[in-house]
Amino acid sequence: MKNGSPTPVVVTPPQQQVRSARSVNETWRGSLKYLMASLPLVGPALLLLYRLRIALGYFSGPLREVALWLVRSKETTNWTYNLERTNTCYLAAFLAEITSASYGEMNAYIEEIEGDEKLRTHITDAVTASARSMISDREVRYGRRVGWYVLVRTVKPKIVVETGVDKGLGACVITAALLKNRAEGYPGDYYGTDSNPSAGELLCGEYATCGRVLYGDSIESLRKLDTIIDLFINDSDHSAEYEEREYQTIERRLSNRAIIVGDNCHETDKLLTFALATGRRFLFFHERPARHWYRGGGIGVAFRRERDDGNGTDENARTLRSP
Repeated sequence: MKNGSPTPVVVTPPQQQVRSARSVNETWRGSLKYLMASLPLVGPALLLLYRLRIALGYFSGPLREVALWLVRSKETTNWTYNLERTNTCYLAAFLAEITSASYGEMNAYIEEIEGDEKLRTHITDAVTASARSMISDREVRYGRRVGWYVLVRTVKPKIVVETGVDKGLGACVITAALLKNRAEGYPGDYYGTDSNPSAGELLCGEYATCGRVLYGDSIESLRKLDTIIDLFINDSDHSAEYEEREYQTIERRLSNRAIIVGDNCHETDKLLTFALATGRRFLFFHERPARHWYRGGGIGVAFRRERDDGNGTDENARTLRSP
């Protein structure tokens, strides 16, 4: 106190208090690690255990999700899940870059499929009636297939081909988009390929009016497909060699502005190699499943922008339709 005046009280803001506490904590931990490492004989062992604890912390979440999945899900393959909210936003930005459309338009199409109760009801009912209902979940979760839907809605393809249909969840997503396009004056058709004669059981009713499954070896089916492909989705045999052969088989059947989607790009570089060899751009999106032990796959896309187009005028060089 000076001249009778009280000594001012300095109040530390809460954020600064948190930063100070964090700094002290980090300093203490750093000293502890140094102390452990410097102890004779036991030091290296203690430091190893400390590092092991850090590494295992990254697995605690997935292990917890495994326990929940064992109770809540019946699936044995082709896991279904929703995407984390932020990851969905990244997906919209990714698709906007590929299609040259706006982020807002991409997000609107994502909201469109997420709010399509008619499609959800159809899939739920078809799963319930399916011969594989004992190993399928009735809750509808699209994962990265949302990206397929947005591509179909945005570029309005005449022909979509998906190799590897399985139960037909992706087929339903794609044909739902094609039906929306048809209602807007842009007809299109879906062809799926699968070697399993029971594949595509979910593709029925209204959704089968613009789609069908070709049974047999996918490459043989692609060779027999006498049409120009505007959107191709590789999701069949996930070996690198087979994936590469599919791209080679469809190369001459692609329209000039065709979009090629690889569902195995988190495992191989075959679509990137194909894109570079055919003068296309390549981008990859890694999905982050919400509340699931699986760490996610991704969407690889080979594509051309309008300024990348050649000068061809034949049917094989047709561009995708714009409104």
